[in-house]
Amino acid sequence: MNTLRSISLALLMTVGAAAGTSTASAQVYVDEGVDIGPEPGCPYGYYDYAPYPCAPYGYYGAEWFAGGIFIGAGPWFRGPRGFRGHVDPRFDPRRGYARPLPQAHERPAPGTRFDRIPDFHGDEWHDGRGGAERGGDRGDGRH
Repeated sequence: MNTLRSISLALLMTVGAAAGTSTASAQVYVDEGVDIGPEPGCPYGYYDYAPYPCAPYGYYGAEWFAGGIFIGAGPWFRGPRGFRGHVDPRFDPRRGYARPLPQAHERPAPGTRFDRIPDFHGDEWHDGRGGAERGGDRGDGRH
């Protein structure tokens, strides 16, 4: 009988403890250092906003390329601290650009120059991390 009383008391305490708990809402924290995948392999760079589609030739000025290699944008930006580079917003789909965009892993067109972008009219500055401001058109993509 004493064993039955002990089991009943233990069961009663377990049920009481379970009834006394409340549900808690979970908090989600996303670290900025979370790996979001590989950098898009675009022939002329990619936009600095998600989902990081490939940008057409002429969106970025020459200062965005080092030896013909795009220095990155968004979470993959590898430019120097304090960097600000020209972009031509006429080539931004958020501003009405409607032509087809290059696809990831396409190769640049033969003879494409990255040291000087012909007919470039960058009238906006971007910092590579999504920050932007108007002004500074030199027409050649250089500071």
